[in-house]
Amino acid sequence: MSTPYLLADLLAQESELQFDLFNNHTAWQLGCKLKKTAEDKNAVVAIEVYAFNQILFSYAMPGTQVDNSHWIKRKRDTVLRFGHSTYYIGQYNKAKNREFEQQMHINAYEYCAHGGAFPIRIKNCGLVGVVTVSGLPQEEDHQMVINALTDLI
Repeated sequence: MSTPYLLADLLAQESELQFDLFNNHTAWQLGCKLKKTAEDKNAVVAIEVYAFNQILFSYAMPGTQVDNSHWIKRKRDTVLRFGHSTYYIGQYNKAKNREFEQQMHINAYEYCAHGGAFPIRIKNCGLVGVVTVSGLPQEEDHQMVINALTDLI
């Protein structure tokens, strides 16, 4: 799939996958759904659901490392700053023939454009948080999040 079509699909996901209601209970359901999916696939990932300026769910599968936590924070901060999934940010910059992390206004120690972090939005309200998976290739991290959100929403 070419990048322009992919970008449109990624933006459509962000538009469609919004909650009517999101709270601590919803965050727990989302995190548990991701954990079960990871267990079913024997995927070694770390998972975070962050909303309302706090971590509401966090789990590191056996075999993960502290690096996964660093990736999660960088991915989360990217979504919070730019308002799009990290996979979209990466593909958008790829379409512009540039590396996100190489831009002068980006501190690569704080932000990254590797798939796996997705905005949590409440309909008619806006961005309230981020759900993140780290540990698989970026397309798989992203798809795991999309599948969980689709099932839950």
